[in-house]
Amino acid sequence: MWPKQDIDPGVLGALAHLYRGEVYRSTHWRNRLDNTTNWAVVTTGIALSATFSNVNASPLPMILVGFLVTFFLAFEARRYRYYNLFRARARLLESDFYAPMLNGEKVRLDADWGAMLADDYRTPHYHISFIRAAGRRLRNNYSWILAIQAAAYYGKLAIHPVPLSSMSDFIERAAIGPIPGQYVIAAGILFHGSWFVFAFVTLRLDQLYRRKRQSPMEH
Repeated sequence: MWPKQDIDPGVLGALAHLYRGEVYRSTHWRNRLDNTTNWAVVTTGIALSATFSNVNASPLPMILVGFLVTFFLAFEARRYRYYNLFRARARLLESDFYAPMLNGEKVRLDADWGAMLADDYRTPHYHISFIRAAGRRLRNNYSWILAIQAAAYYGKLAIHPVPLSSMSDFIERAAIGPIPGQYVIAAGILFHGSWFVFAFVTLRLDQLYRRKRQSPMEH
C-alpha cells in the first residue's frame, strides 16, 4: 500500500499536466532535430548523385556540401539546446517525483527537486553550451555524414574518368579552376581534421562537466 502523500490532489494533477507538457515540448524539439539531420542527409545524397552522374562530372558538389552540412550542424546544435532544456525538466520529474511514488515512497513537494524545477521556471536558461551541443550532434550523427562526404570525394577522384595511376594524377584531378590540387587536398584534410579534433575536445568537455555538475538538471 502506498503511503499518503504530502501533495494534495490538486497539486498532483497540476504536476501531471506539467509533465505531459514537458514531454510534448521535448518530443517536438526532438522531431526538429531529426528534420535538420534529414536535410543534411538529403543534400549529401543530391551531391553524390550530381558528382557520380557521369565520368566527367565535377567533384565540386561534394566540397560544397561539406560547408552546407556545417551550417546544418550549427542549426541543429541550437535546436539541441532547446531540446535538452525540456528533456531535463521531464527527466527530473520522472526521477524525483514519479519514480519514488512508483516505488512506494512518500514524495515531498518541498524537496530539492521542487526547488530546482521552480528555479528553472523562474530563470529559464540553457543547460548546455552551444559548443558542447554541437560536439554531441557531431559525434552522434554528423561525423558519419562528413565521413561519407570525404570518402565519396576521394572515390570520385580515384575512379573518374579512369582509375588513378599515380599521385600526380590525384593532385591534378583535385584542382579547382585556378586553385592547385595540393591546396585543395590540404584544405580538405584541415577541414575534416578540425572536425575530428572538435569532436574529441567536446567529448572531454562533456566528461569533465559531468564530473563537476551539482544538479540532475545539468546535462
